[in-house]
Amino acid sequence: MTTMAHSPNRTPAVPPSMVVLVMVGAVMVTSSGAVVALAGMSLDLGLRGTVQEGYVAPPSTLSWATPPVGAVLAALALLLGGIVLILVGATGIGRRLLTSPSTSPIHDARQRPAVLLTGEPPEHLSRGLWLVKWILVIPHAVVLIGLGIAFGVTTIAAGIVIVVSGRYPAPLFAFNVSVLRWSWRVGFYAYSALGTDVYPPFSFGRPAYPADLEIRRPERLSRGLVLVKWWLLAVPHYVLLAALTGGTGIPLSASGTGDSRGLSVLTVLVLVAGFMVLFTRHYPSGTFDFVMGANRWAYRVAAYVGLMRDEYPPFRLDQGPHDPGAPALADRTSTTLPAE
Repeated sequence: MTTMAHSPNRTPAVPPSMVVLVMVGAVMVTSSGAVVALAGMSLDLGLRGTVQEGYVAPPSTLSWATPPVGAVLAALALLLGGIVLILVGATGIGRRLLTSPSTSPIHDARQRPAVLLTGEPPEHLSRGLWLVKWILVIPHAVVLIGLGIAFGVTTIAAGIVIVVSGRYPAPLFAFNVSVLRWSWRVGFYAYSALGTDVYPPFSFGRPAYPADLEIRRPERLSRGLVLVKWWLLAVPHYVLLAALTGGTGIPLSASGTGDSRGLSVLTVLVLVAGFMVLFTRHYPSGTFDFVMGANRWAYRVAAYVGLMRDEYPPFRLDQGPHDPGAPALADRTSTTLPAE
């Protein structure tokens, strides 16, 4: 197994105030939806109360059942305020990531794949730790919920900028890559792979860890593809990933594979690997390679539907710990690959 190099420059210091802005903004966006839902329930209950045995009250008697204007305005204020806070916080975090010494360009970046996902095969795993990791990752799950909301907001904002200018704003790109990388670290630790017992750090940077993700920021992006890539063009991948990983969306859950529901090929294989570790302390290498290939596919699609790349994701499992053309973890020193 490759030994990871520890560098003090790999984890830039992110101002806590920026993180607070992002998380508060996510709460406000969520709260706006809750206010709208409650207003809708109020309207529905009011209408139901005016209908008795097939008799509908005259329109004049229904005015009290309409959602209060104040609730609608409050929801709108929460939504707009949350969006502003998320964009300000995400931009601040992204700029800090970009100005960190750890983002120095890599000379051979253009010869490497645009999306690189890696994970070091485990050497020693605890027999029973994987049984309680669902508890241990709860703090990360809470954070990733907020970051997932922020990811959605920043992706929409970036899409608007791409339609106008053909470019993905660099700070937002750096922020979104860091969020996906955070999700992959948690997924590699937890139930996307069970690949390590090293607890994932709470970091937007790139600390030394046995799992890593890189996405190269393109110089320009298609304006038209922004409107169709995330839903129409990605449908075939959604269908296949639903069976393969149990998730059809961007992988930002605590498991690292998106909105996982029910049984999937990846779930079965990870559980099999867990029981093998429980009884033998050995993670089957073939299983690990397949698990890595499934996650690699999911994150390539995530980069595509997240508007980060225009290259259509391949329908294939590139199995093994390292992406084709990827350097060893010890050789990587950048937070995000430089623009093309």
